Amino acid sequence: LALFVYIGAEVIAGDTIIAYGISIGFTGEEAKFFTTYTLMAMVATYALGVFLIPKYIKQKTALIASAILGIIFSICILNTTGFASILFVAALGIANALVWPAIWPLTLEGLGKFTKTASALLIMAISGGAIIPPLYGRMVDSNTHELITGGMQQADAIAAASTSSYWILIPCYTMILFFAIWGHKIGKK
Repeated sequence: LALFVYIGAEVIAGDTIIAYGISIGFTGEEAKFFTTYTLMAMVATYALGVFLIPKYIKQKTALIASAILGIIFSICILNTTGFASILFVAALGIANALVWPAIWPLTLEGLGKFTKTASALLIMAISGGAIIPPLYGRMVDSNTHELITGGMQQADAIAAASTSSYWILIPCYTMILFFAIWGHKIGKK
């Protein structure tokens, strides 16, 4: 489940940032580069992780830090506006970079004959990227409709709904945090 919600959160960070930028007032010409910020943050952090993990930092510690950063950045998205909010969406690339390489070893450690089955289930968890982002989109649509019905102008409603719908990331990163601290131990002796 941790990998499922992680993939969903990762896809949201990379795939919604352009539309989000446009919804809060950036032009398409300006917003077209926003995904690059997310990916640059992710690649830079991943490269750092290659150097640091597991020699200097344990995978569990990296996963805990990633989940906490994801929660913090998500809260910051909800509580900032303009380019600052865009930067916090892009910063999710930092939070996401070390999750995949930390979940796998924590999940597979000590599984013995169940390693193949667990690996298959981890691969199936990639479907989170096909399920969670449409939930974000549905929330944006629903919240936009509600705000317009309440009297808000359409452009303002879309901007507010796009921002507030990022709260969906908080339970995702909370699930990853749970897995990092306790969840990876469940069912293991």
